Amino acid sequence: MKNIVLLFVLFLPFMASAQEVNQLDAEGKRHGIWKKNYENTDVLRYQGEFFHGKEIGVFKFYKNVNGKAVLAANKQFNKENNIAQVSFYSSTGKLISEGQMNGKLFIGTWIYYQNKTKNILSKDTYNDQGELHGERFVYYDDGVLAQTETYVNGKLHGPSVWYTQKSVVVKEYVYNQGELHGPATFYDKNGTIILQGQYKNDKKHGVWKYYENGKLVKEKDFTRKSKNPYKN
Repeated sequence: MKNIVLLFVLFLPFMASAQEVNQLDAEGKRHGIWKKNYENTDVLRYQGEFFHGKEIGVFKFYKNVNGKAVLAANKQFNKENNIAQVSFYSSTGKLISEGQMNGKLFIGTWIYYQNKTKNILSKDTYNDQGELHGERFVYYDDGVLAQTETYVNGKLHGPSVWYTQKSVVVKEYVYNQGELHGPATFYDKNGTIILQGQYKNDKKHGVWKYYENGKLVKEKDFTRKSKNPYKN
C-alpha cells in the first residue's frame, strides 16, 4: 500500500505537466487552462483559465521584449461579471497603475504611479462608461499634492487648483463642460496675486486685472464688441 501511495505521489507532477491546455467545451467555448504565444514565436502572450468561455481567476499578459516574455499585466477575474482587478507593469517589472476594468473600460478609482518611485502620480475616477468622472488628484514626485480638478462624464467641470511643492496655490480655474468658464486667479510662488479675471467659453472675457507685489497696476478689457456698427 505504501508503495502505491509513493508511486502516486511521484506521478503527480507528471500528471500536472501533462494537463491539456487550449481546450473547448461541448459548445465550442474555451474551457480550462489556455495559453497563447505571439504569432510565429515561442514567446508567451497570455495564460489563464476559462470556465465555459468566461475568464476566471488570474490571467497574466506578457510583452515580447527581445524574444522574451515580460509580464505586462495581471487581471483577476470572477464568474459573476466582466469586472476584473487589474495591475499594469513596465518592462522592468515596476507597477505602473492599478484599478478595475469592465471589459476594456476603466471604471472606478485608478491609481497611477511615478516612473522612478513607488509614490503616486495621480488618482483618477471613471464612470461605468470609462469616462473620467469625479475628483482627480495629481502629485509631485515626493508625494505632495500638485493639482486637483473635477470631471463630469469625461469633461473638466468645476474648480481646478494648482499648487507649488510647498503647497502654495498658484492657479485657480473654473471649467464648464470642458471649457474655461468663470473666475480665474494666478499667484506667484509665495501666494501673492498677479492676475485675475474671467473666462467665458474658453476665452478671456471682461476686465482682467494685473498686479505687482500684490498691488493693482493695470486693467485690460477683453469684452468682445460687435463688429456690426448698427447693432447695439
